[in-house]
Amino acid sequence: MARMLIVGHRGAMAHAPENSLESYALAEEIGVDEIELDVRLSADEELFLLHDATLDRTAGDDSARGRGPAAEMTLAELQAVVLDSGRGVVSLAEMYDATSTVIQLEIKAPETVKHLADFFAARPEAAARTYLMSFDADALREASERMPDIRRGIIRHSVETANAFDGGWEGLVKYTRASRFATGFEGLSEEIADAVRERGLELHVWPLRTIEHMRRAVALGADGTTSDDPATAQQWLREVGP
Repeated sequence: MARMLIVGHRGAMAHAPENSLESYALAEEIGVDEIELDVRLSADEELFLLHDATLDRTAGDDSARGRGPAAEMTLAELQAVVLDSGRGVVSLAEMYDATSTVIQLEIKAPETVKHLADFFAARPEAAARTYLMSFDADALREASERMPDIRRGIIRHSVETANAFDGGWEGLVKYTRASRFATGFEGLSEEIADAVRERGLELHVWPLRTIEHMRRAVALGADGTTSDDPATAQQWLREVGP
């Protein structure tokens, strides 16, 4: 079996502010295989990186809290707010300019897809090192139509939620034209893991928070796993891996 991929969640967020250039740089210094991060669209149709729909949780300056949806702010307004990173949000272009590893780009809102297609058409070198990921099946389906050459992965919290889709997890993968299935550990049996791989799909498990999670991921033969603390995840893999 190939070595399991270690993915840095929003960079290396256990040790640096999430979705910041510092966090991405630290993840690359650690030697992650991929960085997972979140893309949204500003009011002036610029692509930026933020997990939440608002700045409330990550704003370092209390006066920035309660401004409402980030999607209703322009990129300049978003970048003027001081987050816990000490600066404003990072634009998608800034992130790609500052990184060199594979990027798991989670689509947070369907309106992002058209603009991502335009972005990657102008930046083919960025497209080549990107996986488009999403919980939104319709957004991922649209991405498959607008950006068929960019790899895709569908995300679910559990196998049970994946099976709620018409046709179960297999129907979900088929509809989204995904090559990667990312799911929580709940309900994930060895039989399902084998079935995922038999379809030629990559199986990714998340979140990885304990060494017991790593043991489970290894036992399932997972292709990859996502961690807030990728350096520790690498150490656990060395300890319990095949």
